[in-house]
Amino acid sequence: MADYTFYTNPMSRGQIARWALHEVGADYRQILIDWKDKPESFLAVNPMGKVPTIVHHAEDGDRVVTEAAAICLYLAEMHPEAGLLPNDAEMADYYRWTFFASGPVEQAITSRHLKCEPTPEQEPMAGWGNFERTMNALESHFDQADYVCGGRFTMADVYVGSAVDWGLTFGTMPPRRAFVAYAERFQAREGYKAAKAVDNTLIGEMKK
Repeated sequence: MADYTFYTNPMSRGQIARWALHEVGADYRQILIDWKDKPESFLAVNPMGKVPTIVHHAEDGDRVVTEAAAICLYLAEMHPEAGLLPNDAEMADYYRWTFFASGPVEQAITSRHLKCEPTPEQEPMAGWGNFERTMNALESHFDQADYVCGGRFTMADVYVGSAVDWGLTFGTMPPRRAFVAYAERFQAREGYKAAKAVDNTLIGEMKK
């Protein structure tokens, strides 16, 4: 049995988790989920019916992890040999920007796409304030750092990088110089290229 069972769909945030799995060199078995026909076995694992979901077949029993950011950080912890965990000096940026991407960035992009952005009067209630403030904050970090934790790639870059990658590809984030340069750096990684190759092949097969 593989160490992990990976529930995914190639046209989803499952791409984030696949990249993380490849970065740590995890042994996994994929199960592709059809949006219109989700198997009961999958819903038993994740009642939300959302991907990505992984099941870690650990020695002490199965462990279910959902939410892409959590999956990334969990895999880094389970595979310290991959060298993607932060050191003490990197830890603040590691957690800060991972959760900034999963919170404000995700919310800012979603609200703009759904055309339900907060009014100026509502902004104090919104965890991201507004779209421009969120993009400016993220840009300010990559104006002075090659990666989330400075000069070294960590697992935080899988999650934050995926947000930037998706945003630039689909036009939901502005193609600012700092974002484009960051994307070019992480897109050169073997783990990124290997994971993308798998998902792109699956997408091509689904479109036939």
